[in-house]
Amino acid sequence: MFLKALKIIAVVLTALLFLAALYLWTPDKSKAELEKVYGSPKTAYVSALGVNIHYQDTGPSKNPIPILFLHGFGSSLQTWDAWAEDLSGEYRVISLDLPGFALTGEDPSGIYTDQRSVEVIEAFLKALQIPKVTLVGNSMGGKFAWQFAARYPDQVAKLVLISPDGYASPGMEYGKKTEVPAIAELYRYFFSKTFLAMNLEPAYANPKTLNDALVNRYYDLMLAPGVRGAILARMQQTVLQDPIPSLATIKVPTLLLWGEKDAFIPIANSNDYLKAMHNAKRVSLPNIGHLPQEEQPAIGLAALKEFL
Repeated sequence: MFLKALKIIAVVLTALLFLAALYLWTPDKSKAELEKVYGSPKTAYVSALGVNIHYQDTGPSKNPIPILFLHGFGSSLQTWDAWAEDLSGEYRVISLDLPGFALTGEDPSGIYTDQRSVEVIEAFLKALQIPKVTLVGNSMGGKFAWQFAARYPDQVAKLVLISPDGYASPGMEYGKKTEVPAIAELYRYFFSKTFLAMNLEPAYANPKTLNDALVNRYYDLMLAPGVRGAILARMQQTVLQDPIPSLATIKVPTLLLWGEKDAFIPIANSNDYLKAMHNAKRVSLPNIGHLPQEEQPAIGLAALKEFL
């Protein structure tokens, strides 16, 4: 009787787990449906090293040096909407979904190293026949921005780094791949909007900034076809290198924009950039977190405009 009862319990538990998995399973969203919401007449696609880059290009097309915006990890070109709308009255403004994110989606090569991303950005500019840009990057996009400026110095007129990534956090080592827990693989199949909101909230000094529209945008574009697998691949392939040798070669005027309440990459890190870079200045943003372009767009934009 006891063994029979155990078998019954095992069957019931298996059935419950199966039902729970079905309930929690999060499939990709249709790209066509996402394009209806997050595309616009201002957006387009162009091929760069085999990656079909989704981008937005606004403002006077004859402007000799456009502004190119690079978003952070898990984000999309929409993070720049407020700034792009304002600046495009005077400047040509280009923003893109980086490889592995949002409507750009997967890189067919399966390679998500920093070097590959920087090369794709350079090929993107060549495809648009743009020889030089003012480069603006936030977080991971900030890392790509300074890496691009170091590698292609003649293609950057000015550089704006907003809470840039690049220095190793405590416990991390240069030259080593990041250890990604095996359980992270479940992210491909199960993804909760509540879990996402919990992880996004610390990015803002004022948590009320994270409204339903913002959460929905991040969530929807995380569910674009192939994006979750690409994000995992990028995490698994990331190998941080000591940034100082590259930063020291950058000669263009550089603005460091940093929220004083940044809980992801603290403003104290800006001192490392100021020591390494010879033509950089810092503007700190009081009561703002990791995403000034979303949290208090007018304040960060004023500092950017003054620099431009």
